[in-house]
Amino acid sequence: MTVPRLRGSALATVVLVAVGSTVAPASAGAAPGTPGAPRYSAGAASVGDPYFPDQGNGGYDVQHYDLDFSYDPATRFMDATATITATATQDLDRFNLDFRGPEVSAVTVNGHAHGFTRNGQELIVTPRPKLKAGHTFTVVVRYAGVPGPITDPDGSIEGWVPTDDGAFVVGEPQGTPAWLPTNDHPTDKATFRFTAKVPAGLTAVGNGQLLSRETRDGWTTFTWDSTEPMATYLATITIGDFLVTESTTSTGIPVYVAVDPRQVSGSTTAVTQIPKMIDFFSTMFGPYPFASTGAIIDRAPDVGYALETQTKPIFSSPASVGTMAHELAHQWYGDSVSPERWSDIWLNEGFATYAQWMYTEYNGGASVSETFNSSSNYGRAASSPFWQIVPADPGPEEMFSNIPYNRGAMTLHALRGKVGEAAFFRILRTWAASHRYSHAATADFVALSERESGQNLTAFFDVWLFQKGKPTTW
Repeated sequence: MTVPRLRGSALATVVLVAVGSTVAPASAGAAPGTPGAPRYSAGAASVGDPYFPDQGNGGYDVQHYDLDFSYDPATRFMDATATITATATQDLDRFNLDFRGPEVSAVTVNGHAHGFTRNGQELIVTPRPKLKAGHTFTVVVRYAGVPGPITDPDGSIEGWVPTDDGAFVVGEPQGTPAWLPTNDHPTDKATFRFTAKVPAGLTAVGNGQLLSRETRDGWTTFTWDSTEPMATYLATITIGDFLVTESTTSTGIPVYVAVDPRQVSGSTTAVTQIPKMIDFFSTMFGPYPFASTGAIIDRAPDVGYALETQTKPIFSSPASVGTMAHELAHQWYGDSVSPERWSDIWLNEGFATYAQWMYTEYNGGASVSETFNSSSNYGRAASSPFWQIVPADPGPEEMFSNIPYNRGAMTLHALRGKVGEAAFFRILRTWAASHRYSHAATADFVALSERESGQNLTAFFDVWLFQKGKPTTW
């Protein structure tokens, strides 16, 4: 994400199949498999992320989401079918999905109708027969109604945000359950397919590749397929009046760009540099991690930020060159490699901000060192509030402030000076390659940096990431 972020119809159907888990098992009672514990138990209702304690679920690991829906901007009514594939990681007699969306009318598991309840953002499903660990299962959730936005701790909105011609759809850090039942945490990635039916004349743009587009009886159906694993917060299926262009990078990566006609003049320079940015970052960070790239530039004046939705960053207003570079750099750092916990957000935003500084230098602007030393970064007075928030744990209210962004980028530049050019870029490339399509934590980055540099960096990272105050030596 880019700062500032101060920031009538048939019922919908969702199908879920659960697969192996990176999340915690149920915490109530004895752990499954221990003496005295029942064979079957409930999957945990949370993964225990302290920033968003209701987020994510245990007992299963999603492999694939397939959402088939229609949406009419005139009524803001959604009618959809989502199919999610996954595997049970424990013997389950109950499991949860994160869902804040419209009214649910029915739930089936492996084709059998089952009871369900809702409690806050939890959709609680009780399958019968019960589910055995290691088995694939399918859940179908039927729901219909008007999805809407969710307000974050910093006051910004996300989720399903209606626009004057469609919907602006973003999910970081908790918006996707506004319109799709999910296991909503970056530690459970899956592939996605969206089949979106919208009034003819509008375009639905999703992650990945466009498989088909068909118009019939006044409606157009778009099918998008995202074949690489994706965190739920990076999913989008944005709808509106768009001018669409398609091209390729110098290495043949497809580029799909959808721009609201009102945003074209302010976005042309940034859009034309997308292939150049992908080529530059590929040289710096390693191969581009996805099968396609592009951008969605919409008009959503109530949103006020851009987001690194996977393969197609999304902008709520005209895209600048710097912001485009930031969001495309996220495809490596934040999308392919995602944070293990939301307190690790500097691994997303610090990396993307530093990449933006690098591209500015490459593109003929200020050098990275000049940006590092500027009045908005290290040039700030030691008494500035800028130095009073810990970058490695900014808190949910500050996770999209300039602390994880600018101080995170400054940490990387200081690391570059400490370990040298060769080791620094080896660290960045290894980080992208070793955690490709997965997630990682700050401790993993510290360990990698020490291993690749051959230095003890405990004191360095303590000063730059874990302490308040302006660093004076490194």
